[in-house]
Amino acid sequence: MKKRCGWVTDDQQHKEYHDKEWGRPLYDDRKLFELLCLEGAQAGLSWLTVLKKRESYREAFDRFDPEVISQYNEEKIQELIQNEKIIRNRLKIRSVVINARAYLEITKNGQSFSDYLWQFVGGQPIQNARCTLDDIPAQTEKSQRMSRQLKKDGFKFVGPTICYAFMQASGMVNDHVRDCFCFGEINQGRK
Repeated sequence: MKKRCGWVTDDQQHKEYHDKEWGRPLYDDRKLFELLCLEGAQAGLSWLTVLKKRESYREAFDRFDPEVISQYNEEKIQELIQNEKIIRNRLKIRSVVINARAYLEITKNGQSFSDYLWQFVGGQPIQNARCTLDDIPAQTEKSQRMSRQLKKDGFKFVGPTICYAFMQASGMVNDHVRDCFCFGEINQGRK
């Protein structure tokens, strides 16, 4: 039986997310945008709640295409607020539209969203060696800097704790605990 991080439940979807996605370096602009928006949707909730609704989010938000989302009008936002398949928090829904517009501002001159985000870790994953879940901070100086810059550039729902969760999920930091089978896999496969 594989040893996993202690936050993983018995839910099969949760296990697969942990095993195949969480902590593995992600460089695709649109996938990073999606993940940042979903981490914002998670605020105050469990990640499993968002994970179970992820496909519905993809359908509701046009596969997280920033070009399309940036054009959403009030009618579309109201439609999303009524969508029972996603988290119907008005501020979180509006934040995705705001974030799409901020994303387009950042990328309009040719800079990739990936480069913009990965700059906060020097372009390379940080390899931590946490022994227990208690050793993992809720935020770091790097996530605080990322949060400040994202907010300055117009993003919403990007506080330092959300940013650190995003950094963990996108593989900017490897916070798998040392006895988790993913810890070594990710460390060996570093870019």
